Amino acid sequence: MLFNKPTNAFEDDRGAIKDLLVHEPIDSITVITSKKGVARGNHYHKDTAQWVYVQSGRLKALTQNEGEDVVITILETGDVQKAEPLERHALIALEDTEFFVFTKGPRGGESYEDDTYRLREPLRDPNDD
Repeated sequence: MLFNKPTNAFEDDRGAIKDLLVHEPIDSITVITSKKGVARGNHYHKDTAQWVYVQSGRLKALTQNEGEDVVITILETGDVQKAEPLERHALIALEDTEFFVFTKGPRGGESYEDDTYRLREPLRDPNDD
């Protein structure tokens, strides 16, 4: 999992320019809205990488590589998180949230489910026990 807080690449009296991704080929961009408490994901992709950009709200991101512990990251407005191929991932809306998913790989458009492999057991935050 890659996480960053993009900063302004340029700013003047007109406003600011912020690069979310640089030199990344993107196959699709999806906008998702989630109500507080909704869980999304709980799957992985064999051939697809995806970036999440939080437009508004907050998400709890749970990611896990095979054989490793679950990593918990709180994503806030303006944050970017990347899930690599084979990385298990789930997102839980901590409040009403709108986010963009930038996809590199076959998961997009009519192929939305072609590279999605559902987890038998959802990812869990061990702190919630």
